[in-house]
Formats: sequence, C-alpha cells, structure tokens
Amino acid sequence: MNDKLALLETEIGYQFRDRSLLERALSHKSYRFEKQLPSTGVTEDNEQLEFLGDSVLGFLVAEQLVRLYPAMSEGGLSKRKAHLVSAQKLYEAADLLGLGEYLLLGRGEEMSGGRSKRALLANAFEALIAAMYMDGGIEVVRTFIASHIIAEFLSGGGDGEAKVCDYKSSLQETTQRMKLPTPRYSIVREQGPEHSKVFTVEVRVGKEISTRAEGFSKKSAGQKAAQLALEHLEKIESAGLSA
Repeated sequence: MNDKLALLETEIGYQFRDRSLLERALSHKSYRFEKQLPSTGVTEDNEQLEFLGDSVLGFLVAEQLVRLYPAMSEGGLSKRKAHLVSAQKLYEAADLLGLGEYLLLGRGEEMSGGRSKRALLANAFEALIAAMYMDGGIEVVRTFIASHIIAEFLSGGGDGEAKVCDYKSSLQETTQRMKLPTPRYSIVREQGPEHSKVFTVEVRVGKEISTRAEGFSKKSAGQKAAQLALEHLEKIESAGLSA
C-alpha cells in the first residue's frame, strides 16, 4: 500500500508527513466495516474528512474566483462556484488523478464497481482535500485547488464549461498539426499482484519520440505517457517558432 500512496503523492504534488491521514481519506466505510479494524476512538473512514473538505474547497474556490473576477456580480460568482464544487466537477478531477485506483473498499463495494462510482470519487476528492489541509495547511490546498480545479476551469474559457484534459486526444491533434506520425501505444510491463498491478505504457511518435509512464490502470498510464510526449513536442514546436 505504501508504494501506491507514494505514487498518489506524486500525482497530487504533495508528500504527507502523516500517511495515516491520506489512507483515511481513501478509506470508504465499507472497507473499515468489513475489515473490522480496531477503533482508536476516531472516525476512521473518509466521511468526516469529506465534510471538512467540502468547506475548505468552497472557501478556497470562492476566494480564487473573487481574485480572478474582481468586477463580477455575486450572482456570476455564485454560478461559477456552483460549477466548480459540483459533484460532477469533483468526479472529473478525481478521475483525472486516477483516484479510484487508490480507494480502500470493502469486497461488496469493490464487486459493484465502486472504483468508478461518481459519488464515491467525488467524496474521496473532498476527503483528500481535507487530509492535505490537516497535514500541510491552507497553502498546500490552495495550490492543489488552483492546479486541479481552477486551472481546468480557465482552460475551458472560464465560462463554467471547462473540459477535463485528455492528453491522448491533445497529442493526436498536435501530431496532426505538426504533420508527424500517429502516436502508437503499447504496454511494455505489468508488475504486481492481480488486485494491485502497475502498468508501464509507452507511446511512440515515429522513430524519434518515445515516452513511458506508470499507472495502476492502462488508461492512467497511457494518459501520463501521452502528457510527457505532448510536453516534449510542445518544446520542439516552441523552439522551432522562436528560431
């Protein structure tokens, strides 16, 4: 589990001092119930953290919207805030992180597809925010929300219709624009037990560009590899334009 937590810490850009907070944020009540873990006198699933995370998220989103739109009416700000803290938006942000791969679920919840349930992922995202706040303070969470909520909103024009980044699609569009070969994906390695495999995916663009990335699903590993390839191509394109 520690290896998985370390990978998630890399994804969110923050290393916990108290890993138990991160584990708690990922623990659905079904996991604690089925495991019959001994009580420490503290609620050990993520529901209480979800409650706190909802409030922290709401405050920081409101704060950043006021800074971004100093002349906007209260109604306009409220509309944008409602979009940014909606269950759908939180699900999208959690899905982009691959958060479902890290959830601690009971067997029944696992078998019913809990790792992809929108409500579970949205709740876990709020719990993660609370865990980061309790472990590292408000600045840590402010940076995280700016990157994973506000930035995606602005990339969609800031009109409440933000899009979740799809690096595979972006890479495809970039290679077409640069008249390069179509990206080719391949799974080069699978490690670990069946319930916790780590996949390494490689993406190649012609003979010159090759990037690899790991993830706990083929999808997330492919997206990460595509992101690395896209960043490489953007540097090449930028260098060509400035030459």
